[in-house]
Amino acid sequence: MRLIGFLKDKIIFIVAQIFLIIFISTLFKVLKISDQAVVLITFFILLIMATTLLYEYIKKSRYYRRLYSVFDNMEKKQYIAQFLEEPDFIEAEILCDILKQATKAMNDEIAVQKIAEEEYKEYIETWIHEVKLPISCIDLICKNNNNDITQSVSEEVMRIDAFVEQALFYARSSVLEKDYFIRDVQLDTMIKSVVKKHSKQLISAKAELDFGGLQYIVYSDPKWLDFILGQLISNSIKYRSENFKLSFSATENETQVILAIKDNGIGIAEKDLKRVFEKGFTGKNGRGFGKSTGIGLYLCKKMCDKMHLQIEISSEEGIGTCVSIVFPKDKSIMFE
Repeated sequence: MRLIGFLKDKIIFIVAQIFLIIFISTLFKVLKISDQAVVLITFFILLIMATTLLYEYIKKSRYYRRLYSVFDNMEKKQYIAQFLEEPDFIEAEILCDILKQATKAMNDEIAVQKIAEEEYKEYIETWIHEVKLPISCIDLICKNNNNDITQSVSEEVMRIDAFVEQALFYARSSVLEKDYFIRDVQLDTMIKSVVKKHSKQLISAKAELDFGGLQYIVYSDPKWLDFILGQLISNSIKYRSENFKLSFSATENETQVILAIKDNGIGIAEKDLKRVFEKGFTGKNGRGFGKSTGIGLYLCKKMCDKMHLQIEISSEEGIGTCVSIVFPKDKSIMFE
């Protein structure tokens, strides 16, 4: 609170006191009271007025300074009402009461929204689990009636299943911390398992696969790592070029194991590289192919961050893309 602002707020009181002094001075002159008495009474009126204003300013200024200090040091400023110091002047009492009521209303509204969001998330998860059953049935029918048409149908069904799986992880993305378990993972076994799961798409894309130096044990959640690798393989297939090649290799240093997934696809524009992990970002390739949601890499980054893994991407248009996942050798880092 600034003194000039406080005095402006008290301008009516100050003007009233000035008129009072003028009135008393005029009255005393009419009554022929000595000038010394008029000066003395005027001085006392001014002294009382100044003392009163100064006391009020100091009291309010201290209160609001403490309030600003508390507010500035809070991370969640919307909860300021819970830390308000009880004031001893009416204006602040009214302000505090309004803030407390507003905070309560806000908390009630947040609670309602959280319940609605949780119910919607539960519905989505239930729907996803339900829809997986007919997807599995269609795939089984295709396998039992193998021909060119059913093979095409099976490929499309697998694409639908991948999108459904992505939707499930996205629905859970707001509460990832409740849904993962870090343990030892044999890297080569995990990669071959994911490749097998995507074998139909890889065969259809006539992919040439290469595996090198994958005999490492890393720390991760197997289900999450399966999803991340699946997303990266799907992206390589989607943005492939002729004579499609996809390689998986791993190296290590003193503190890390680094998995590199490299393809010779169409690559990513340099201006898009910094934004590929942003939610909903599709970039030049996504707009060109018209099938990108901008969710896959966003989820990969979010999951890696949660598991304290690094995910990096490098690319050159017309040459290919390399995605690296960095696993720390110290398991304790993943629980910080």
